[in-house]
Amino acid sequence: MTRTIVASATREVIIGFDQPFCVIGERINPTGRKKLAAEMIEGNFDTVIRDALEQVAAGATMLDVNAGVTSVNPNETEPGLLVQTLEIVQNLVDVPLSIDSSVTAAIEAALKVAKGRPLVNSVTGEEEKLEAILPLIKKYNVPVVAISNDETGISMDPDVRFAVAKKIVERAHDHGIRPEDIVVDPLVMPIGALGDAGRQVFQLLYRLRNELKVNTTCGLSNISFGLPHRHGINAGFIPMVIGAGMTSAIMNPCRPQEMEAVRAANVLNGTDENCGNWIMTYRDYKPAEGGPAAATSAPGASSGRRGGRAARAGTGAATE
Repeated sequence: MTRTIVASATREVIIGFDQPFCVIGERINPTGRKKLAAEMIEGNFDTVIRDALEQVAAGATMLDVNAGVTSVNPNETEPGLLVQTLEIVQNLVDVPLSIDSSVTAAIEAALKVAKGRPLVNSVTGEEEKLEAILPLIKKYNVPVVAISNDETGISMDPDVRFAVAKKIVERAHDHGIRPEDIVVDPLVMPIGALGDAGRQVFQLLYRLRNELKVNTTCGLSNISFGLPHRHGINAGFIPMVIGAGMTSAIMNPCRPQEMEAVRAANVLNGTDENCGNWIMTYRDYKPAEGGPAAATSAPGASSGRRGGRAARAGTGAATE
């Protein structure tokens, strides 16, 4: 079984087909959150701290940390801000972190101060990115998210996206990086714009698991972009994508409906041994007033809003 190991200074997490689904909290990301971006620029990290604590309390396995506050001179502004944000978060919570940046200098600066074994988010199939990021992954011995697009953009053909993922895995091998340290993002497209987006992902996951034998992740809420009641779509997508072989996702753990779907999928997938986590979480559960249609909640869960994963797939991001 392919096992991707990530760690904080004190806690190790395994991403794998035989492991509970890895929830990577998306909230510490200023993309599409003007208020958060303004706060971070001013050196105010109150929202970052609150988001970190809330996501872990809600059940996040890991936290994604992004400091892309501006597209103006990011090579100058982002490295220092990402390091500052990362240090605050890793001294606040004990879960592993994902270093999220499209700026190579920022990724390297963060790797120098990161504790444990963080996940790097991300590398693409673009030659420039491969040559810049893969040596860092080897040097610091950390896993990386491989996004299935290249210089030609994002293909609507899942076979092309698979070919890009395969290229990244092979190039990583040339650098001495093992397949278990590559976590492929097959790129989830919005189902509202592309009617077979769900089937595309399921097809890709089957091939990624059985042919490349790699773990996978995605920006989960991309699937519902542009639709009403997005959380209902997301919650339905979660058990289907887990059943198809997805092993992690960047998502908002503060959405009780979606986290309930994750926990239920773990039970049904056999990765919640003896239903232990489900029982511990819901032993005192009582339906909300208003019956089954009412919103459900779990201990420690908050009603936070999606911070948006910067839609590298071009699907946009949530706003403040």
